[in-house]
Amino acid sequence: MIISRAPYRISFFGGGTDYPPWYKENGGAVISTTIDKYCYISARYLPPFFEHKHRIVWSQIELPQEIDEIHHPSVRETLKHLGIEDGIEIHHKGDLPARSGMGSSSTFTVCLLHALYSLQGRMVSKRQLALDAIHIEQERIKENVGSQDQVAAAYGGFNKIEFGNLNHIDVHPIVIDSVKLELLQKHFLLFFTGLSRTASEVVVEQIKNTTENKKDFELKLMREMVDESIKILTNQNNNFEEFGKLLHEAWQIKKEMSSKISNPRIDEIYKTGLDSGALGGKLLGAGGGGFILFFAKPEAQSKIKEKLKYLINVPFKFENLGSQIIYYDPQSI
Repeated sequence: MIISRAPYRISFFGGGTDYPPWYKENGGAVISTTIDKYCYISARYLPPFFEHKHRIVWSQIELPQEIDEIHHPSVRETLKHLGIEDGIEIHHKGDLPARSGMGSSSTFTVCLLHALYSLQGRMVSKRQLALDAIHIEQERIKENVGSQDQVAAAYGGFNKIEFGNLNHIDVHPIVIDSVKLELLQKHFLLFFTGLSRTASEVVVEQIKNTTENKKDFELKLMREMVDESIKILTNQNNNFEEFGKLLHEAWQIKKEMSSKISNPRIDEIYKTGLDSGALGGKLLGAGGGGFILFFAKPEAQSKIKEKLKYLINVPFKFENLGSQIIYYDPQSI
């Protein structure tokens, strides 16, 4: 039995510049952190005592005889990618809901790859996990997804991730002392809007605008904000107000990228947060629903929580371990 664990991520700046149509021509960068909310996958070779050859448990229970019969696209294509033909049993659990803007789909793929590589007795680097996940999602499944979530889930930590082409993806940890990092963490509030969406569907219009060069100016601004935010985080004082204001500015720009990124309910939630004392924030992920992040001074947060008490508030902490094997028992394989 193998159990793997990979973290979900929060992306702050640069989202949109991690889509291949953009960064292959212009280069891209994001700044993000992983958090202490995880995807878990257990895997083992299935003993040959059952009517079915494979057992796949996620929000559905699949009992297929052939890999081509598996409905879950990431499971099906990952098994093919790794050349696994023996009977397999896979169980998925997650701390956060799917389709919620936390990079859950890519985190799942990274976590699954790590478990199955280990099941085969193969040790792979974090970079290989990220590149394999990008290949599976973008080339095998043909999803309209970027390349930051896979890297974040594999590596973990608070990072600047730069994109040039598929083989030029660099991860640069943001070096902040522990006291300052803890203070920064206390400025965030995370709420679940109750709305879910499929990122691949939301970004179709955004990618179309990108490939037709309709949003070059906005994407260049979002790329510049990555370096601007790092300067704020690494200066000599502990005043993070400019970080929150920059988040607000970035959210206004992101909403211009596609008509599907926000909606009246999201706009109302965001306005309530700002009116209650938040300095800025953003809807996480591609847009359309999921989790919304606010940046506010600790003393202002009780009012924001009260005004948004109809939403689920999710406390979190930063993490820096990335994808891990947390249980390995070769005797039970």
